[in-house]
Amino acid sequence: MNILILSCLKASELIEKKQLFGLNIMEKIQLHIHKKMCDACNSYEIQSIIISASLKNSHLHAPISNESLDILKSDILKKLEDK
Repeated sequence: MNILILSCLKASELIEKKQLFGLNIMEKIQLHIHKKMCDACNSYEIQSIIISASLKNSHLHAPISNESLDILKSDILKKLEDK
């Protein structure tokens, strides 16, 4: 298989890696090419960014109650619907 063509599974791994650690130049090129052809992975990246930002903003340093979890889920779903 061509080294520039990724599966959606590999692209999703790179999307998560990008948020946590960053990508090397080859990974950036591979992901860029894949996202040019794949609307699903573009949507996945947007959703992943929203979820990560929501979790960071929730200050989850202690165990979360069911009520807080429901509020967080509601906030995430609202942000995803707005996109």
